[in-house]
Amino acid sequence: MDKFIIDGGEKLYGKVVAQSAKNTVLPLLAAAVLTDEQVKIRGVPIINDVENMLRILSEVGCKIRRQTHCAIIDSSNAVSHEIPTRLTKELRSSVFMLGSVLTRFHRAKISYPGGCDIGLRPIDLHLSGLKRLGVEIVEKDGYIDCKADKLTGAEILLDFPSVGATENIILAAVKAEGMTVIRNAAKEPEILDLQNFLNAMGADVRGAGGSTVVIRGVKRLHGVDYTPIGDRIEVGTYLIATASCGGEIQTEGVPPENIAALLHKLRENGCKIHIKNDKIILYSNGKLKSVDLVETMPFPGFPTDMQAQYSALCTTTKGTTLIVENLFETRYRYAAELKRMGADITVRGRTALIRGVEKLHGACVTASDLRGGAALVVAALKAEGQSSVLDLSHIDRGYADFEGKLKKLGAKIRRIRV
Repeated sequence: MDKFIIDGGEKLYGKVVAQSAKNTVLPLLAAAVLTDEQVKIRGVPIINDVENMLRILSEVGCKIRRQTHCAIIDSSNAVSHEIPTRLTKELRSSVFMLGSVLTRFHRAKISYPGGCDIGLRPIDLHLSGLKRLGVEIVEKDGYIDCKADKLTGAEILLDFPSVGATENIILAAVKAEGMTVIRNAAKEPEILDLQNFLNAMGADVRGAGGSTVVIRGVKRLHGVDYTPIGDRIEVGTYLIATASCGGEIQTEGVPPENIAALLHKLRENGCKIHIKNDKIILYSNGKLKSVDLVETMPFPGFPTDMQAQYSALCTTTKGTTLIVENLFETRYRYAAELKRMGADITVRGRTALIRGVEKLHGACVTASDLRGGAALVVAALKAEGQSSVLDLSHIDRGYADFEGKLKKLGAKIRRIRV
């Protein structure tokens, strides 16, 4: 097991170019089984979630080649409709395989997916949407067994704009007979990227990025060479770290509109931000003021995946901030670890009251999920003295070369094997 050793108190300066978005790459990899032709996805980050998805594709019979940061998938010999349990337990996004495998084989079997322990995250919306397309579903002994002799387009109204359910239904509907309309669809930029990817393969998907997505089924899809969008959560994490520590950073590869809610809050904190195309330049003196309220919401609201990192920033701002987590009910597990560093946080259910303290101090803390782990790194970079961040397997799920990029910004951070 690896850990970070971080000597805090350094300001951050430099440039970060976004990796391809984890939350786009995973459904694109799942979509690769929709065609017998070669699919090439560029800029694929070397992170644990991607490696697990590639292993799943390999297990169902796909041939995988890696070329630096490219993944080449040949699913012409894919034969299995069963997604291996040992891998689904590690990867929440394995659920995306349901829609694509159903489209390919008219059957899919998967165990309940794993990933970060940040709440119940039921997949009822995924399953109810698939049923509307004509899928028969049997849930037994921890497995979901889906069958469909024929997938047929339908009108689907989501009770909540779930990103995963929206993407899974699109993957199942892309070759279904007739037209599918998803209403109250999620609007995240990653869904628009999935639409663009599928359309480049010959699909007919329209409306992604809005609340209504229309999919007209096509007979076949062909291969594609595609570069996904940049990772807005990764870029947001480096912006937050620089805002907290002080310094100046330029990020590239993520349009400001994709993280507008975060940028708005950082400006309220007192950061100076300049925008030019997909370049974001942030300057901070490291002495920030609090904002009164932050509520996580579906896009374009404040993203739940940046709540923990932003909360770490709030621990040393002047004043008090109320954080309301509206999407996942147990996303404050990092709070107890921040308290070890001197943070003043009171958690009640879905809310956290953070009273800014003058300084944090170094401590030994343990990551319990991906974004909570990133929050502990943000806090350790700000803290006085030395901190250890344990259990990096969570952080490695979503950040490629996290310590390397932070070192280039001037952070004193190193990875060691325990």
